[in-house]
Amino acid sequence: MLSFTMKPNVYGSLAAASLGIPVINNVSGLGTAFIAGGAIERIVTALMRQAMRRSSTVFFQNSDDLSLFVARRIVSPVQAQLINGSGIDLDRFAPVVRTPEADSTPEAIGPIFLQVGRLLRDKGVREFVEAARIVRATLPAARFRLLGPLGAANRTAVPDDEVDAWVASGLIDYRGEKDDVRADLAAADCVVLASYREGLPRSLIEAAAMGRPAIATDVPGCRAAVDDGVTGYLCAPRSGTALAEAMLRFAALDHEARNRMGVAARAKAVREFDQKLVAAAYLDALARAGVIAAPNRAV
Repeated sequence: MLSFTMKPNVYGSLAAASLGIPVINNVSGLGTAFIAGGAIERIVTALMRQAMRRSSTVFFQNSDDLSLFVARRIVSPVQAQLINGSGIDLDRFAPVVRTPEADSTPEAIGPIFLQVGRLLRDKGVREFVEAARIVRATLPAARFRLLGPLGAANRTAVPDDEVDAWVASGLIDYRGEKDDVRADLAAADCVVLASYREGLPRSLIEAAAMGRPAIATDVPGCRAAVDDGVTGYLCAPRSGTALAEAMLRFAALDHEARNRMGVAARAKAVREFDQKLVAAAYLDALARAGVIAAPNRAV
């Protein structure tokens, strides 16, 4: 059995173990339970320790989560393996060079910052809006876009009327929910994720594959997706001020410097996030579990 995300990792693993079915888990992020801490985190930790003790392989999408699970003895070092997210189709998410507009000075043509993801408090949506307010005091032409679903079934969901107020004030351009985000990524100068914690965020991987610099919080998952000062910038979490400072730092870059970051981001995506690398890791795990024969990769 291959499981992915918290509930399938727990319930699916317990059911498979009772039937003698080999299990491979993927911990794609620790979510609200581990962000909030307290009793909920303790309960989830106990459930995962029980569920995963017979798993042949437990994949983690960042080294912070892997180290945490090993330290708490939820999994053993033998079970734990790092994997670079869910992988990306590098042909579908191809680089697009964003050319400067008629007047290319950052002071005259403000950069477009785009955050992609569910509109949740834990994704740092409010910090993104706070940063927009701070940046626009200095760069009135800067633009800030949010793309992702409203009304998510999550206790940290941002209320619809709060988003409506941001849009009405002119701070934010809400782009709705889309199945294909490539056009929005291509139109952005910089992709932002102000999250409190991630597995390995797909929005940042897709942005990198398309040659977009990124600004993200220095938290598990995000720091694995952004090389600070090379493919973008990292900033302190839960701080609109820190995010605004990173945005202003990016806005001060000239067109060539932004392009260099984009090229470095694409190179990182090719090197680390290619879906072929993820598929190969799964085939190796299935072979170790005795489900398939060892893959033959002879050239």
